[in-house]
Amino acid sequence: MATRPIDPQDHDRIANAIRAAEAKTDGEIYCVVAQASDGYFFAAAFLATIGMLVASLAVAYGLEAWWLTMRLPHFVFAQLLALASVLALLWLWPGLRIHFVPRRLRYRAAHANALRQFLARNVHRTQARTGVLIFVSIAERYAEVVADSGINAKVGQHVWDGVVRDLTRHAGDDRLADGFVKAIESVGAVLAEHFPVTEGDVNELDDHLVEI
Repeated sequence: MATRPIDPQDHDRIANAIRAAEAKTDGEIYCVVAQASDGYFFAAAFLATIGMLVASLAVAYGLEAWWLTMRLPHFVFAQLLALASVLALLWLWPGLRIHFVPRRLRYRAAHANALRQFLARNVHRTQARTGVLIFVSIAERYAEVVADSGINAKVGQHVWDGVVRDLTRHAGDDRLADGFVKAIESVGAVLAEHFPVTEGDVNELDDHLVEI
C-alpha cells in the first residue's frame, strides 16, 4: 500500500476536497489514516510459538529417521533458544510482526480501529446522524467507509464498497492522497443526492485528514 508520507500540500488538498463536498450537503465527512491498527506482538508471538512447536516435532522425527539422537535437555534448550530468538526479533523489529498474522485477524483489527475512530472523533454525534468516516490502515492494507445510521437507511453497502475499491487501488499505487480526494468526491456526491444542503447548515466536524 502507500509508503510515501502525506505532505502538507496533500493535507490541504484533502481539506479543500472535504469543504467542497460538504458545501453541497448537510452530511459530514471525516478522514483518518492509521499507520497500523495494532501492535500484533502477542498475536505474532503466539503463532510463532505454534510454528516453532510444529518445526521442533518435524526436526525430532527427522533425527529419528536418520538414526541420530539428542539428549532431551539439549533438545529442549535448543527449542527455547530458537523461540527466544524469534520473540526477540519480533520485539526489536515490529514491522515483522504483521507477517505472522493471518489476513483475517489483520482486517478484524483494522475494522475495530475504524469503529473506534468513528466514535472517538464524534462522527456519530452529528445532529441528523449523517456523518461518514473514510478510514485507511496502511499496515493492514485496509480501507473502510463507516456511515452513520441516518445515511445507512438510504445508501446501500455496495455504494461504499465501490468507494473502498477506488481508494485501495489508489493507495496500492502509492497515491493515497489522490485516493482520499477521489473518495471524498464520491462520498460527497452520494450525500448531496440524499442529503442536499439546507439553509442554516452548520459544519459539525473538522475538515482535515487525521493521521494516527
